[in-house]
Amino acid sequence: MLDYLIKRTVQVLVVLFLALTTVFFIIRLSGDPTALFLPPDAPREQLEEFRKALGFDRPLYVQYTEFMTNAVQGDFGNSLRTREDALQTVLNRIPATFQLAFTALGLSLLIAIPIGINSAYKRNTLFDQTGVAFTVLGQALPSFWLGLILIYVFAVQFKWLPTGGGGSMIHLILPALTLAAYSVARFARFTRSTMLDVLRKDYIRTAKASGIPMYKILSVYALKNTLIPIITLVALDLGVLLGGAVIVEVVFAWPGLGRLLMQSLLNRDFPVVMAGVFLIAFIYSVINFVVDVLYAYVNPQIRYK
Repeated sequence: MLDYLIKRTVQVLVVLFLALTTVFFIIRLSGDPTALFLPPDAPREQLEEFRKALGFDRPLYVQYTEFMTNAVQGDFGNSLRTREDALQTVLNRIPATFQLAFTALGLSLLIAIPIGINSAYKRNTLFDQTGVAFTVLGQALPSFWLGLILIYVFAVQFKWLPTGGGGSMIHLILPALTLAAYSVARFARFTRSTMLDVLRKDYIRTAKASGIPMYKILSVYALKNTLIPIITLVALDLGVLLGGAVIVEVVFAWPGLGRLLMQSLLNRDFPVVMAGVFLIAFIYSVINFVVDVLYAYVNPQIRYK
């Protein structure tokens, strides 16, 4: 296990290095940000002085070397717009994004797993066909379009919920439902297909012949053996939710990391963008590591060498 932990730690470091390197050079293609922070009629001398103060007058490889040296020490610089610490600015937005992502994930599991189990058990019935149609529709709808429709119906027409913003649980309902829609469809479809395979196993037929109640067979014996692929999908989908939250947060003006990164990209606030990318890559790597450990817990046959 120690060798495995060392190997995964090295993999995480490589992922972080590649993520930061790739984004560093890509965002530099968007151009020089100094003109955005000075008046349009600012003289050229003032622009050059400002560029020099921010370090953008130096060769790109020098900027990259200095950035990576500081990033290793946890220093991503200050925001170009607010002059506050970039990493701290990002960390201040993480709780709101986590709240949205984990709420959406919880809703997805609570809705999708029962639908998937019952669709597999009642295969080719009206319930199954309705569930399959629901999963196809859920994966086909763009999140920004669904979010706008939900705002129009529940906020504009019925006035039951706020159009956006944050600060209370009622502001979380529409963004969480919008973000969860795609995951519900994925989880339900995946649970159905996995459960269909499990229900064909010999031990399930033996359990039925032994007179064990069907609800116990489904919830204990069958579901347990579908957990490993579901755990994998949950881990991958959590990363998708964190990424998909960018669009949802913009639509609903949710004060999270996604909205901050979008604003920072538009403003070319490079330090904040880099700090956000680092944090998302780190979180995603940690999630995958935890999932690998859960594999061994759920299935004792799995051993890492």
